[in-house]
Amino acid sequence: MNEHVMDRAYRPAALDAAEQGVLGKPLPRIEGPAKVSGAADYAYEHAPADTAYAAVVGAPAGSGRVTGIDASAAEALPGVIAVIHGDPRMPAGGANSRAMPRLGTDLIFHYGQPVAIVVAEDQAIAREAAALVRVTCEAGQDRFDSRAVPVERDHGIGFLPAIDKGDLDDALAGSAVVLDRTYTTPIHFPAALEPHATTAWWEGDKLTVKSSNQVIGAARTTIAAALGIDADRVRVLAPFVGGGFGGKTGVGPELVLAAIAAERIGRPVKVALPRRDTAYLVHHRSDTVQRIRIGCDAEGHIAAFAHESVAAQNDDGEFLEPVPFGSLPLYAGKVRRFRTDLVRVDLPATGAVRAPGEAIGTFAVEGAMDELAERLGLDPIELRRRNEPATDPLSGKPFSTRRMIDCYDEGARLFGWPATLPAPASVRDGDWLIGIGMAASLRGNFTVNAQARVRLNADGRAVVETDMTDIGTGTYTILAQVAGEMLGLPIDRVEVRLGDTDLPPSAGSGGSFGAGSAGSAVVLACEEILAALALRMNAAPEDLRLKDGCVTAAGRSVPLADLLRGDTLEAVGKTAPGAESKRTSQASHGAQFVEVAVNRISGEIRVRRMVGVFDVGRVLNAGTAANQIIGGMVWGIAYALSEDAVIDTRTGRFVNPDFGEYHVAVNADVPQIEVHFIEEVDTSANPVGAKGVGELGISGAGAAVVNAIYNATGVRVRDMPVTLDKLLAGLPAV
Repeated sequence: MNEHVMDRAYRPAALDAAEQGVLGKPLPRIEGPAKVSGAADYAYEHAPADTAYAAVVGAPAGSGRVTGIDASAAEALPGVIAVIHGDPRMPAGGANSRAMPRLGTDLIFHYGQPVAIVVAEDQAIAREAAALVRVTCEAGQDRFDSRAVPVERDHGIGFLPAIDKGDLDDALAGSAVVLDRTYTTPIHFPAALEPHATTAWWEGDKLTVKSSNQVIGAARTTIAAALGIDADRVRVLAPFVGGGFGGKTGVGPELVLAAIAAERIGRPVKVALPRRDTAYLVHHRSDTVQRIRIGCDAEGHIAAFAHESVAAQNDDGEFLEPVPFGSLPLYAGKVRRFRTDLVRVDLPATGAVRAPGEAIGTFAVEGAMDELAERLGLDPIELRRRNEPATDPLSGKPFSTRRMIDCYDEGARLFGWPATLPAPASVRDGDWLIGIGMAASLRGNFTVNAQARVRLNADGRAVVETDMTDIGTGTYTILAQVAGEMLGLPIDRVEVRLGDTDLPPSAGSGGSFGAGSAGSAVVLACEEILAALALRMNAAPEDLRLKDGCVTAAGRSVPLADLLRGDTLEAVGKTAPGAESKRTSQASHGAQFVEVAVNRISGEIRVRRMVGVFDVGRVLNAGTAANQIIGGMVWGIAYALSEDAVIDTRTGRFVNPDFGEYHVAVNADVPQIEVHFIEEVDTSANPVGAKGVGELGISGAGAAVVNAIYNATGVRVRDMPVTLDKLLAGLPAV
């Protein structure tokens, strides 16, 4: 096994010297034909014979305790196989953002919490029967309004502790200019297209689950713990996942319930959550209240920066939205305060949704920077330029790579950012007010433990295996490109196998660390194979040249199949974080530019143009990387203009738990989006030199839209989303 811990900057010599020319190219997704033809095997499809169907019964109250369950009417319905409740292994809370759910309790943490599962011969019968189950409850405290419950400062949950550096009050008092603003964001759903679904079956004492899950290695551990069995008795399959956005990073209660039901009836069981149930059984992004305080001199040099927030979680949850996470290294300033306080509520769990922290923290930070720039009479880019730190302003560590200034400059050039920003509400096109805005993007970069096995077969074809998942991000393709580049093979001579816990363990898809970590494991495995090929060529590994299935060294060229002489070469690469990840401050960076039009009569908002320039280290596939960034930018538009999950504070129920009322951005809302990369291989990040992409695009995107709306109208909205009612009263007179 070729193992690499990031204890030093890594020099990917073989990768940089490779000649195949597939890495970085915008090659089409190799799994695309399977998806468009219907051959791709998702969690709810291609079930074993004699599979039964299940539906989850949820608690009819938002807090309190379950006192009784009457399943007699459901059990009498023809086609019902079983109604299961009272099993001590049944999860009460969700496990999407934690290693283990609360099991076998009658406490109610939120409306819709699973209390029983109905199994029937078809899906319609299962759902009809679930509606017939009668659940009685004892009343609880009903804390449904996060703005009306006490705030806990010393809560001890979440991965981002409070940070204080210097005397904030003293620094603010000594600043020539002080900005103090409060911004709010609502609850957001991770609304993936593929439902949260599981098919579960037992073979003897071994459980197999096909699940729509992003991180299947961790899922296997959680499932085993919930069921009280050894992890080696659980196999998780997720060869294709139709989107996750963080909502599928952990084990949802429906998976454990399906496993229990399959064991109980002795048949395979499948379950898919209806869209409205997803709101209750899958974690969401917390609503937040964010206070930004910035103190600077008259020229705009920041001396003090504070980002203090309040986020929510229920009594069973251990996650807390790390609201200021993206703010930590973003701007200079010696005195700094970052903290997120907690409110406990009787609502479904909050958890990690795409770019936790940065996605919504940037609304406050980047809005405040625009407000400060206006106060100072500075261009928004110039204010950011003046506060670009030379080293990490919190830790003092050097940046691994940081091309933020280049992103500003190139973005401004491509967008056509003017030398002088037009005054708010000064540019018109008929009945439309035209405005422009920009914002910075940042997403922390991580390398995590990952393994990959690469096998070079006797016919000169390669196979890459890892339990990494592809949630629409292009994992199949980029791993094939990495192996193809290293081994000198066209992409059609590399097979990639993913999404099976029988394969070498990886980090899974989440946190934007999957591609860099799994890709690095492939690099290390290929390096070991190259060393073996070099021995056969009587050459040093660095002297090999591989292209189109031939190996060249010392003046001779040999087809791989001939060099292998019927043998198979196999290696496992393993990568892990180390001293280098602690020595440097690592992040992906970007700048986003937006033009909007706001109707001066109706307040209708249209996003006309959007340009983003990003620094993500080595670009593994220009097409899939751009796809990821565009998806995040589209989501930023939706966060800015429409996404808002509304709670009925009398009952703890969502008013709009489906796509009929929870409005995501659709094609008509989205302009042509331009994405550009400034590429610099980050040798401190990982052996493949790539930094996180998937979560970067949403960071700052919504803030750029909101800043453009202000420039168009002169109305500064600080409570997201920017809906018509928040604009109309402040629009210029017609």
